[in-house]
Amino acid sequence: MDFVCFEKNIVVEVDGGQHATEIVKDKERDKWLKGQGFKVLRFWNNEVLINIDGVLEVIKKNCLFHPPPTPPIEGGEE
Repeated sequence: MDFVCFEKNIVVEVDGGQHATEIVKDKERDKWLKGQGFKVLRFWNNEVLINIDGVLEVIKKNCLFHPPPTPPIEGGEE
């Protein structure tokens, strides 16, 4: 994992060319991360280099609209 925001439960992966051959491994890791409550955002290296504004916009939108985990109800069972 390249970057993580625990407050929003978002993982950002910036993938190089080696990930073209690691598709199954990446899918397994994404599945595990999603099972832990994270949203995974993947970008190719060249996408970050060529279109950083677009990449940042996607990350920003996901941070704004991805609600944090629901806190426990006060007085609820422990």
